[in-house]
Amino acid sequence: MTAQVCVLYFAKSVELAGVKEEKTVAVPTPISSHDLWKLLLQRHPRLCELQDGVVLAVRQEYVPIGDQVLTLGDGDEVAVVPPLSGG
Repeated sequence: MTAQVCVLYFAKSVELAGVKEEKTVAVPTPISSHDLWKLLLQRHPRLCELQDGVVLAVRQEYVPIGDQVLTLGDGDEVAVVPPLSGG
């Protein structure tokens, strides 16, 4: 099964992906958060610069990149949240 999700990019990920938002991205579901990250890397290889500190947010809840299985639905929102620097 495939879900059509909206992907949002924040901070440094906007610069690396070259877009702030992708309204319709086809994502197989269920999918692990690691495989979801790999799918996003295939679309935007420069995101690999964020590999060590990026977190995904799915339906506005943080999801660490790992083995967690996500069941996505059409219209779900996936956000790429890079590490934030404090000041």
